[in-house]
Amino acid sequence: MKWLTNLFKKEAQEEADPMKKYLIAGLGNPGAEYVNTRHNIGFKVLDRLAQQEGTDFTTAKLGAMAEVKLKGRTVYLLKPNTYMNLSGKAIKYWLDQEKIPLENLLVVTDDLNIPFGTIRIKAKGSDGGHNGLKSIQQVLTTTEYARFRFGISDAFKKGQQVNYVLGEWDEEEKAKLSERLDTSSEAIKSFVLSGLPNTMSSFNGK
Repeated sequence: MKWLTNLFKKEAQEEADPMKKYLIAGLGNPGAEYVNTRHNIGFKVLDRLAQQEGTDFTTAKLGAMAEVKLKGRTVYLLKPNTYMNLSGKAIKYWLDQEKIPLENLLVVTDDLNIPFGTIRIKAKGSDGGHNGLKSIQQVLTTTEYARFRFGISDAFKKGQQVNYVLGEWDEEEKAKLSERLDTSSEAIKSFVLSGLPNTMSSFNGK
């Protein structure tokens, strides 16, 4: 029976290993009126990953959470309910709560400066004027965390930026969105299983 006791100990140690835990935070705004808006692509990407892995989101502190297991790694999917400009509060809470190292955080967000559907993953960077990233930078006091930018393009007229990002996808975008969500989901799995450098090499610009 000693081997069985040792097996349980090994499993407990692996479960407690912080390097095997990941937090993937998708940025967006809570509420039915925002569900299909460009600014909520972070939520959409996490919804697709959860769907693929056969799990659902449940209400948790400061957001909705889902848990995914990938080859011995525990991946927490977080959709903050704090609204975009307070995203950092929810992310810091769950990093601390689950003792997840900063290098195992990936933030999924929209980006106006990238063509629709294009993926750009970086190890660090500025907030680029994005209120969600700005909040995360302020709360974590660092810009050195991985971020996954999903291009929403800048096809809006002068003075219409807010209406554009809070607007819904047009018909052409809708037709391409599902495939883009699948690719985004694969990129997140790659981040967890293959690491950031390999993921950047494989998915950036795709």
